[in-house]
Amino acid sequence: MKSLSITAALVLSFVVFVLAPSPARAFGLSGVGARVGNVDPQGAGDTFMAGGNLELEESGTRLHLEPGLMVWSSDGIRDINPNFDLMYHFAPAGQTSPFVGAGLGMHFYSIDVPGPNDSSTDLGANLFGGVLVPMNSLSLFGEARYVATDRSQFMISGGVTLPVGHP
Repeated sequence: MKSLSITAALVLSFVVFVLAPSPARAFGLSGVGARVGNVDPQGAGDTFMAGGNLELEESGTRLHLEPGLMVWSSDGIRDINPNFDLMYHFAPAGQTSPFVGAGLGMHFYSIDVPGPNDSSTDLGANLFGGVLVPMNSLSLFGEARYVATDRSQFMISGGVTLPVGHP
């Protein structure tokens, strides 16, 4: 529980940092996103996954910073996964584009099965790619993601990003 409190404090600090005024060539908050999908965690059955993220962008670049949170639960195993990803899209903003990315995430596992309950925390590496489809007032995306950790995961997800300003 202590590690969850520390993570919450770090996430809150990051959000305050992002919303503070920034210089012209800094990354700024450009969107808020939500995703749903299917995850296949090693040692547990396929299951539903939900999550959200902030999108930080430096004006005029194709590079995005994406802090986020994903959650899934299957067969008595639950993963709460705050992560920080770096994403690059190949076409200019406003055009349909493939993207690739990588990042790190903390995995807070809890296991609720008969017998001794267990929980653990792992650091994981995220590798992902997909397609961005900009619309008039939002962007849609589809993504495949592999997470390398003690409980490796593969997921397919889709979602929406709503703009909150211009970086």
